[in-house]
Amino acid sequence: MKIVVLGATGLVGRAVVAALEPRHEVVPVSRTSAIRADLADPASLDALFSVDAGAVVCCAANVPLRPLTELGDEQVLDDLRGKLLGQVALARRAAARLPAGGSITLTGGTFTEPLPGSGLGALVNAGLEGFVRSAAAELPHGPRINAVSPGWISETLVAMGEDGGRGTPVAVVAEAYRALVEGEAHGTTVVPR
Repeated sequence: MKIVVLGATGLVGRAVVAALEPRHEVVPVSRTSAIRADLADPASLDALFSVDAGAVVCCAANVPLRPLTELGDEQVLDDLRGKLLGQVALARRAAARLPAGGSITLTGGTFTEPLPGSGLGALVNAGLEGFVRSAAAELPHGPRINAVSPGWISETLVAMGEDGGRGTPVAVVAEAYRALVEGEAHGTTVVPR
């Protein structure tokens, strides 16, 4: 199957590409790749579907940790546009263009406990999980839609000088994406551990 992977140059995206490449034709997409896309640019999302793909995986989304009292209205809207609304826009386009047996896999996130600065990220992640669950009900015969909701990635923690054992290895997270693309789940959010 041909699979478009957005965010293919990031830590998770590279691992997802590596997990999928042995069995699939992967089209890596980033803001700087031959095929470019940005979740904040709807026209770039439209251009993705010039590729005849059977699945789309989005690893491109994040919301930085920022204290709630320091967030401006535009920062809130930018984060909502990027991670939540950008993935909804991608899913809408994919649902209209992927085959019935296709797959849409989005990226949420999980905080094991509330952290300072995580309020907006928690809002976006909960919204995305609800969207995936409800969108699946609207696509009973279309492509399947799911999300992976990783917590801290071990390699990211190590790069930050923290204990990597508190996180999930990126290879385990990538396996969750692969399993959703190749499996039969629909409307599911997986938290890899």
